[in-house]
Amino acid sequence: MSTPIIEIRNLSKNYGGKPVLKDISLKVWEGDTIVIIGPSGTGKSTLLRCLNLLTRPDSGSICLDGEEITKPDTDADEVRRHIGMVFQDFLLFNHLTALGNVTIGLTKVLGMPPADAEAKALKELERVGLGDHIDKYPGQLSGGQKQRVAIARSLAMDPRVMLFDEPTSALDPELIGEVLEVIRMLSEEGMTMILVTHEMGFAREVADRIVFIDQGLVVEEAPPEDMFYRPRTERTREFLWKLTELYGHRSKDEVGTAP
Repeated sequence: MSTPIIEIRNLSKNYGGKPVLKDISLKVWEGDTIVIIGPSGTGKSTLLRCLNLLTRPDSGSICLDGEEITKPDTDADEVRRHIGMVFQDFLLFNHLTALGNVTIGLTKVLGMPPADAEAKALKELERVGLGDHIDKYPGQLSGGQKQRVAIARSLAMDPRVMLFDEPTSALDPELIGEVLEVIRMLSEEGMTMILVTHEMGFAREVADRIVFIDQGLVVEEAPPEDMFYRPRTERTREFLWKLTELYGHRSKDEVGTAP
């Protein structure tokens, strides 16, 4: 069998002596869309930050294409060229246009000639539906448009893997759909993605596998149909029951059964 594009082995992380991630192991294959769900404060964002080396784990390892990236001498900037990350609050440069926000990484990090960088940036902005907004500054864009600029910025680096840390949580409800549509498009194109989200209906649609994390532990990992309708653990079933937006008015006894 081929090598996983990402392999997490026994990953742990503590903050102030408190365990946040506990012995996490996970394999991600090229083209996978992995959705991570779970209550707030259970280590989901910390896991993504470890994958991108924004946070260094205390123990365990992460491999990208079979090469360990958690070694002390790893060049974190080089890793981030291959593992892009989109945050919930955009992190755009307010003094740069949409085009400038996407171009800057290409020129400063990759050393691409300005004309080539602008052509690449324009292509990625058009890819996320923002070809008519390239000269606008972040203050002139909606939240959904800002997030799509952030996605284009990551895509422009041609990453092997894209990480999304609750990319719609800072958006008004009417703007969520436009961002989810871009992520759906990327999934259909075969982009390898790991997505933390509370949008359970969307997770069910796009995920190849769903990973339920609670209190820093992987409680359950399964395809969407198994996770939502045949959960193996009572903790998973309880968590999903609380998400009434997914199950409507189904009773607690009906959760874990086909609709």
